[in-house]
Amino acid sequence: MTIRESMEQLEEQVLSPYAALSKNTRGRDKPERLCDIRPEYQRDRDRILHSKSFRRLKHKTQVFLAPEGDHYRTRLTHTLEVAQIARTIARSLYMNESLAEAIALGHDLGHTPFGHSGEEILNKLCSHGFSHSRQSVRLVEVLEKDGQGLNLTWEVRDGILNHGLSAKPSTLEGHIVRLSDKIAYINHDIDDAIRARIFKEEDLPGEYTDILGHSVRERLNTMIRDIIANSQGKPAIVMSPPMEKAMKDLRAWMFNTVYSNSIAKAEEGRAQRMIQFLYEYYMEHVEILPGEYLWLMEERGETKERVVCDYIAGMSDRFAIDMFEELFVPKSWKAL
Repeated sequence: MTIRESMEQLEEQVLSPYAALSKNTRGRDKPERLCDIRPEYQRDRDRILHSKSFRRLKHKTQVFLAPEGDHYRTRLTHTLEVAQIARTIARSLYMNESLAEAIALGHDLGHTPFGHSGEEILNKLCSHGFSHSRQSVRLVEVLEKDGQGLNLTWEVRDGILNHGLSAKPSTLEGHIVRLSDKIAYINHDIDDAIRARIFKEEDLPGEYTDILGHSVRERLNTMIRDIIANSQGKPAIVMSPPMEKAMKDLRAWMFNTVYSNSIAKAEEGRAQRMIQFLYEYYMEHVEILPGEYLWLMEERGETKERVVCDYIAGMSDRFAIDMFEELFVPKSWKAL
């Protein structure tokens, strides 16, 4: 018996009857020989972790564009926090921790530079539309590894695609990530907003904090414990109604107070105009794109719009700024 087979056997013995067992995966689009050490979802987790898209997340904005200081969240730190919350919940409910972690690590791979402001402007510019969830799936299916994709299992791709609040993943592990994402960003965005002096902890509405907790640590602990307590032994991942309502109401308060705040959004218009300039330039000069993007058009028949979106979406904040400066900002020069 291989190590993988013994681990799959252990899953059958230990995990909840509602968990997604590694051996029961719907598989990959391109069949591969099974690993003798790692179950399938663990392999997916490793592939995401070693991907170029995952590494680029460290230079992509979460909420605050171009923040000054090392302690604000990036898209990478957000992803790691989501993965940690998802693992805690999955382990406590005897769900498949590797599947939950793989989905969590991959859920934001397709995010644009400059956070949701970048996503919004690309969605307006591209006639195909743009969403980071679909782009994340496109990355793992097509764009990674020079057009080969990562060939992930169906369950991981389903969880990545359906991690939005109104989405319905096909596995309970996907539902865990869906809630973990909201728990993570609500709490760390509060922490970053307090650091940015947008408000103080005591400014948070008491009607929400009396239920959720009066610090980031308390709120994380309370919300995670609530999900675990209300989901044990059930074929669903749920929060208690009062907890869910308080979380959604606090999220709405955050949208009004932080996400549309003049400090957090001070550079959003500039960032969007910059992305628009880049998009229009590359649409007119598509031939200067890197070879792997030209290959997408020549060999796969992808549209110019789609490929230009792919290129810009893959940029880090810094790279987008550098390319804008290279293309549009006059250079200093010296007479010969």
